[in-house]
Amino acid sequence: MSADGNSDQPSWNEVGILQKRTIEAAIIAPIYEEMVASFGDVAAQSIIDTAIRKAATAAAADFASRTVGGTSLQTFQELQVLWTKDDALQIEVLKATDTEFDYNVHRCRYAETYKAMGLGHIGHLLSCNRDAVFCQGYDSRITMERTQTLMGGATHCDFRYKFDPDTPLETA
Repeated sequence: MSADGNSDQPSWNEVGILQKRTIEAAIIAPIYEEMVASFGDVAAQSIIDTAIRKAATAAAADFASRTVGGTSLQTFQELQVLWTKDDALQIEVLKATDTEFDYNVHRCRYAETYKAMGLGHIGHLLSCNRDAVFCQGYDSRITMERTQTLMGGATHCDFRYKFDPDTPLETA
């Protein structure tokens, strides 16, 4: 328990990530359009990309700080319920061990939501680009490889996480 009486362990009853991303996108959309008008599309996308990556790293560090007993690939896997909540992702887990977590996403409501909001062209910045920096921010021993995304037009997203327990854990 923390000093304020709240559990230090992340709550799996939190609002799902899809709902959070939808709210964020509605706020970001007019800001993005103003940046495009002022600085151009390339600069606006660069700013959004940098800001979202920083936010993802900070969110990951927050989750890590609330993970009782320390982080691992197993505790990272347990967080996935937040991303799949509300049927946000339809995934096929291929491997889930202490050192590997591989899955494919066959339906992504994040991509569908951004497209419906008219933000499909920056959906990769709002969601996909968070993934690799999130796992590193959560535990620097976790790396992610992904070669394709539904957001980018592929038939599925291929998430491949590796955990190297022999790599020293970097702390912020």
